[in-house]
Amino acid sequence: MSTSITLPTIDHGPVTLSEPSWCCGHANHIPGYRIDLTHTGPEHPFAFKDETLLVAMLSQDPFVTGPDRRRTRLYVEQTGYSATLDPAEIRQLAATLTVHATHLRTLADQVAALQAQEDKL
Repeated sequence: MSTSITLPTIDHGPVTLSEPSWCCGHANHIPGYRIDLTHTGPEHPFAFKDETLLVAMLSQDPFVTGPDRRRTRLYVEQTGYSATLDPAEIRQLAATLTVHATHLRTLADQVAALQAQEDKL
């Protein structure tokens, strides 16, 4: 279920749009262009030894061009992590990446379910 939210823009004035239930809100919204309005979900950090490797979050851009790009997707950002590792640490990193891959597959399933719901609307 979604609610409606009205956000100011510099090119279209106040814009009312549906806000997905997974959206974290727009408390820090700064008026920009309507095409740049984005819904984002909670961040999922993927870490190794207390350093973030990736950050992922649900994302939806309701006003971008192209209907496929308006669908809910997963925004993934890679950090600049780098390290020189010994064999044991390499194995730890590999094991950690395996766990992260499982989590990413779970997020892929969530995005697929959300897109299936969107298709019904």
